[in-house]
Amino acid sequence: MATKSADKWKSKVWFNVYPPKLLGESAIGEIPAGDEKGVLGRVIKVSMSWITHRPEHSFILVGLRVKSASGNSANTDIDYMEQTFSYIHSLVKRHSSAIYTVDSLVDKNGKKFVLKLLAVTSDKVRTPKKKAIRKSISEFSKEFSAAHSVEEVLTGMLDNSFQSEAVRRVTNIAHISKLELKKIELA
Repeated sequence: MATKSADKWKSKVWFNVYPPKLLGESAIGEIPAGDEKGVLGRVIKVSMSWITHRPEHSFILVGLRVKSASGNSANTDIDYMEQTFSYIHSLVKRHSSAIYTVDSLVDKNGKKFVLKLLAVTSDKVRTPKKKAIRKSISEFSKEFSAAHSVEEVLTGMLDNSFQSEAVRRVTNIAHISKLELKKIELA
C-alpha cells in the first residue's frame, strides 16, 4: 500500500503558479498535479503582500484560480480578494459605528462582480445616517464600476484611490475614519 502512494507522488509534475499580469510577472509558488488537466480550476489562496512585496497589503488575501496550464507553468485569474478577519475585527472600536455594504456590480465591459465594503465612523451614528452613508457609498461604487473595468477597480482598491474618493463624498454626512474592502468576488 505504501508503494502505491509513493508511486503516485513520483508521477506528479510540479507547476509554477503565475499571478495575472495586473499583479506581476514572477512565479508565486508551485503546485503538484498528475497532468495539466489536474491543475485547471484550482484556487490558490495567497497573501497580497507575497505578490506585491508591499507590507500594507499583508492583511489582504487573494484567491487565484488556475485558468490555463502549459508545460510546467500555470496561469491564474483573480477569483476573489478579501481582508483577513483579524484586521476587519481590529478596525471597529467602542464609540464607533460599522457600516457594511454589499453591491452586485457590472463593469464597463459587462463583467459582473460583488463588492463588499466596510465603513467605520469615528463617532457613533444613528440609523438614518448609516442608511445615508450606505446609500452614498453604494451609488459611488455603481458609478465607479460602470466607468472602469474590474482590473481598474482592483487597482483603485489597492492604491486607495477608490476609498479616498468614496470617503470624500460621504464626509458631509458623517466623518469616516476608515473605508476598507471586505471582499470582492469576481464571477
